[in-house]
Amino acid sequence: MAKLSKEDVLKLAELARITLDEQELASFQEEISEVLSYVEQLQGVDLSQQAPTSQVTGLENVMREDVIKDYGYSRDDVLSNTPELTKAGYIKVKRVLS
Repeated sequence: MAKLSKEDVLKLAELARITLDEQELASFQEEISEVLSYVEQLQGVDLSQQAPTSQVTGLENVMREDVIKDYGYSRDDVLSNTPELTKAGYIKVKRVLS
């Protein structure tokens, strides 16, 4: 793979929304070129004899059925503890995202 140009690095910096000075530009140009060279080297490895794997730890996802438990309280009983914070049968909370 050819060495990345300054324009290529500037485009990547623009996509990442970072600003680079001339020293950083030269440094990133060299480092990214080395990374891409290594990726190119990895792409040349023959994996035809290897079976594809999607999970290597042997762990399994353990799932259980949902069970409805009746604790003897109605929704209105629970919401009666916060009368000023309810709206249409739900508990009102402050906005998390702005």
